[in-house]
Amino acid sequence: MCLYFQCVLLLNIKMEFKYPLPNNKLFINGEFVDSVVPGNKTFKTHNPVNGKVICEIVEGFPEDVDIAVKAARKALTGPWGQMSAEDRGKIMFKLADLIEEHIEQLSYFETLDNGKPLAASKGYDVASSYKCIRYFAGWADKIHGKTIPIDTSFTCFTRHEPIGVVGAITPWNFPVMILSWKLGPSLAAGCTIVAKQSEFTPLTSLYMCELIKKAGFPPGVFNLVNGFGHTVGNAISHHMDINKVSFTGSTRTGRLIMEAAAKSNLKKVTLELGGKSPNIVFKDVDVEFAATNARDGLFGNMGQSCCAGSRLYVQEDIYDAFMTTFTEKVKQLKVGDPWNSEHHQGPLVSKEQHDRVLSYIEKGKSEGATCHLGGARHGEEGYFVQPTIFTNCKEEMTIVKEEIFGPVICVLKFKTVEEVIERANKTSYGLAAGIYTKDLSLALNVSNQLQSGSVWINDYSRIHTQIPFGGYKESGIGKDLSEYAIYDYLSVKAVTISHPNK
Repeated sequence: MCLYFQCVLLLNIKMEFKYPLPNNKLFINGEFVDSVVPGNKTFKTHNPVNGKVICEIVEGFPEDVDIAVKAARKALTGPWGQMSAEDRGKIMFKLADLIEEHIEQLSYFETLDNGKPLAASKGYDVASSYKCIRYFAGWADKIHGKTIPIDTSFTCFTRHEPIGVVGAITPWNFPVMILSWKLGPSLAAGCTIVAKQSEFTPLTSLYMCELIKKAGFPPGVFNLVNGFGHTVGNAISHHMDINKVSFTGSTRTGRLIMEAAAKSNLKKVTLELGGKSPNIVFKDVDVEFAATNARDGLFGNMGQSCCAGSRLYVQEDIYDAFMTTFTEKVKQLKVGDPWNSEHHQGPLVSKEQHDRVLSYIEKGKSEGATCHLGGARHGEEGYFVQPTIFTNCKEEMTIVKEEIFGPVICVLKFKTVEEVIERANKTSYGLAAGIYTKDLSLALNVSNQLQSGSVWINDYSRIHTQIPFGGYKESGIGKDLSEYAIYDYLSVKAVTISHPNK
């Protein structure tokens, strides 16, 4: 632990922490190190509840990425690459156990850095993380090829080999969970990793480095370079000795990563990107049930979720009754201090995100949508935004077309099944969708026609380690989670042996 950064002085007030903060340095080749670039540059991470500095983090640069890649390459051909699949799985199981044992610390840092309610950090983010690592640990010794009976004079088989060094770039909305989504399949496949976490939320990733070291991973298997997208992220994307990049974040950044991969070594890229997901409520639903699920499908994590059900389509027959119930459900959300167990919604992650969301709200008003509820910042301190409902929305409005990534939902009325399918699909995104109806035949028929990587029926955002997650269209390429994710970290080699019959 970095004792110096256990506290900082702000306005002559000592900020005290429940747990010692993680080491603030880069993690390369199994050790916490300073950047090799002279100057000892750092950047600040802020508490979104009040905007105050938590601590300073050592900033990495392309030169550090290069050192991390060399360490990862050495581990790939050395102790990690020579280790049996069974033994790799054992170390992964140990890491899962350590994450579970340290759930209190990880949850604390997640909320401190990100602002989400502590109950969500603990019960969802960190719990999902150790379950994810444990699931993929079980896969480590079950990855194998096939035999192919091409001819009696030949024996042909395939080998599933680790793709190599993986660059993992993770976002700020679910820091520890999505890092685990990258760690699980890449480690199970036998790859090594150079990671960059969001500069807004570095604490849980740095704490994970402590646990990775404690679990017994050989040096160089996992490396973390703190820093910014235009330096560290760009260096990872362009690096000639990184074989794959796995990225979760915005579609705009995803395009840049694909471009970098094409301009460098044609490294493999998987992208989990943005969304503007439709959530469809048909007239035969239980209104109370559907309204509660629709609320939670958007306002969970303060709307900072790529698969949030931000376009809510309600059939006109029940529109008025639904809106009455839905509005009351949203009003029940308590916004405030994420450490208070009675609060459902904390602040947005940063001032930048706070201002961005408020600008979308003003855009919605100026384009003619009705601000039915909320529509402003909450409180005088920190980055809180009121839960906001827009009605009288049209597909061509900015708030309906673009991903807001905040506690803002657009409600739209529809008449027929055919109409709502067409409107739901009229987007450049295709990450997720929801359907509410008691008619299973209707639900399946509609789900088959929706252009989305995930479709939830009478539920929303049911994400599980065993279920593949990833989008269509501009929502990304490839899958996180499940058996499907593993194949994106493997290279398939065909071996053919000639043994002519005599």
